[in-house]
Amino acid sequence: MQRILIVEDDEPIANLIKINLSAEGYQCVCAYDGKAGADYIEKESFDIVLLDIMLPEIDGYELLEYIKPMGTPVIFLTAKGTLDERIKGLKMGADDYIVKPFQIGELIARIEALLRRYGKVNNKLSFADVEIDIVSRTVNKAGKLIDLTVKEFDLLVELVQNKNVALHRGRLYEKVWGEVFMGDTRTLDSHIQRLRRKLDWDKYIKTVFRIGYRLEEGE
Repeated sequence: MQRILIVEDDEPIANLIKINLSAEGYQCVCAYDGKAGADYIEKESFDIVLLDIMLPEIDGYELLEYIKPMGTPVIFLTAKGTLDERIKGLKMGADDYIVKPFQIGELIARIEALLRRYGKVNNKLSFADVEIDIVSRTVNKAGKLIDLTVKEFDLLVELVQNKNVALHRGRLYEKVWGEVFMGDTRTLDSHIQRLRRKLDWDKYIKTVFRIGYRLEEGE
């Protein structure tokens, strides 16, 4: 699981980003000033830093100079959206620059692109006796190739990437089908049933009452 440090002094914004990125399967830590951000960077490792510029204690530009020798990619999140400010941030070594306010979907897309650029995306997943190759979109169970539809594969990846987490039906549907969830669960439920049958995973894919599904280790 990729780890993201969010250095943002506006706590509601930082916490909202954390909630949304955590829902996408990232492990997030928030720092609300530059000094706290520097302390986290010194003690822990992260795959990406989301960095505000106007910070108490240590500003984003100074903190960027501290981060870059470590090779950790940085995305500036800032209200300073002039062309000169963007050029300054990128010249100093920021990998990307997003101006507030922004859509969370854009931020997630920028994060995914940056992780791919740095080779930090995990292209192979495993759970129990199943191996998943995200690039070739193949699934092997105990050495046997399992034939899944496009949506079954995407649903499996979402479950495995969020194992032991109760996933709401609406979130699963919107993530896999890319459409607004209107409350009809039949399509999702039928795909879950087929996954259980094809993988023999009745003991792993649990139904969470009034919520959705959770992938967990069997007893």
